[in-house]
Amino acid sequence: MSTESATFDVAVIGAGINGAGIARDAALRGLRVILLDKNDMCSGTSAISSRLIHGGLRYLEYGEIRLVRESLRERITLRKVAAHLVKPIRICIPIYKSAKRGPLLIRLGMIAYDLLSVGKTVPGHEMLSRREAIEVEPGLEREGLRGAARYYDAQVTFAERLVLENLLAARSAGARIKTYCEVSKLVIERNCIAAIEYTDRLTGEHDKVSVRVVINAAGPWVDQVLATSGKPSRKFIGGTKGSHIIVGAFEGAPGDACYVEAAADGRPFFIIPWNDLYLIGTTDIRFTGDLDQIRASGAEVDYLLAETNRVFPAANLDPGDILYAYAGVRPLPRRDSGPESAITRRHIIKKNRRIAHGLISIIGGKLTTYRNLAEQTVDRLGKMLDRKLPACRTQETKLPGAYRLDEARELLASTAELSGSGVERLLSLYGGRAIDLLELAQSEPPLQRTIDEHNTVLAAEIVFAIRDEMARTLIDIVHRRLMLGLAADQGRPLYEIIAAIAADEAGWTDAERHAQIKALHDYSDSFGV
Repeated sequence: MSTESATFDVAVIGAGINGAGIARDAALRGLRVILLDKNDMCSGTSAISSRLIHGGLRYLEYGEIRLVRESLRERITLRKVAAHLVKPIRICIPIYKSAKRGPLLIRLGMIAYDLLSVGKTVPGHEMLSRREAIEVEPGLEREGLRGAARYYDAQVTFAERLVLENLLAARSAGARIKTYCEVSKLVIERNCIAAIEYTDRLTGEHDKVSVRVVINAAGPWVDQVLATSGKPSRKFIGGTKGSHIIVGAFEGAPGDACYVEAAADGRPFFIIPWNDLYLIGTTDIRFTGDLDQIRASGAEVDYLLAETNRVFPAANLDPGDILYAYAGVRPLPRRDSGPESAITRRHIIKKNRRIAHGLISIIGGKLTTYRNLAEQTVDRLGKMLDRKLPACRTQETKLPGAYRLDEARELLASTAELSGSGVERLLSLYGGRAIDLLELAQSEPPLQRTIDEHNTVLAAEIVFAIRDEMARTLIDIVHRRLMLGLAADQGRPLYEIIAAIAADEAGWTDAERHAQIKALHDYSDSFGV
């Protein structure tokens, strides 16, 4: 085992949205940061959400006023600092006679939502009559329809890219990012965190690094990380499973996102236009199984299909219409009784003093509020290190791709190899960083070509993912950099050509390339139902 000579102020464990945000904030404030994840970045909870940046309208029912206010404030911030990734989305709430939530309650919720969203950058809500609701969404079930409400929230089509840009910003500020590095031991000396030991899962190499503080942002794996200390600890995570199904356009499909109360259990769920497809979900079920083997169950799939067909009766969706599905566990605070939906979505920053001083665990949290969670965590980190840190800058500092957007659009539009849809695709993934991508392509002419029939994917993207975006496997490239793994065909027609380019760049042997292709197919297959 080798040991790095440097001592880091903080080790962040977990490269989901919370870990990435914390690493970025800490590095921007001058701390020496190392971040580790046992897999690739954004390969857990952050990738299994409904991909909304929202205020949490439903949380008003449970009196979570502070959480809603925080979420709405952060929605405004993310629209500014990640404008290329976070876009407004209009949402329709159809109101039926049989529903628990009638027009008055929903209108009161809408008014409260608007009032809490001080300084919002989207229009306020509107209430629709039955006739107006049918006009705007003619595919809705009409029997029992009383009207609808419409309001705006925001959508991040690819949460993976939001996580990545936080990591890129952290790296630019000096943080060291190590993916596929699994922490095997929290080293404690004199009741204080002293170091961490970890193993690179791709190379098998073991290493040890001295640290002063550990931030355990491992999501559902928080308790597993704590167990590596060798000290007893109570369980902090009581996760609930959420599943989504992805389908193509269907008869009567909504033009806007729909937020619908399920007839089976009264729980709201979404039907969302997303990535030229429809994302339907989510479920909310307590989960105690293997965190590394989570699939959407048959019961969950049937539930989502039945509820969608009930509200959009012309759809007639069945399991054969599902392109793929994804599922994961929300890292919520442990609660052994009561409805899953009532478990708070607020984050908890927990000092694990009974294990060691200098150890903090992040419990819960939302995609929407990651930046504020990171700010609060780094504020506490400064006190633990007895250092007066500079003020947080992440509320004003844009993410890397949010700069030079107009220049990037102009350069992409003048690139002969790209179609119009290719220009939009690259802007939606890279934002202003598309300029760097084009510079790479121009410096190596073979990378200027497109590799798909619609002229939307540049060969340079594969090399860019490896050189600039920390991709280490073919799965990383396809599913979490180029985002082709979330297309209707999961990018399968391009696997061989992407593998050939990646192998040339990474120096893979033929055997390694074939192994990478097999692993990619197996991973894509795991999204089946």
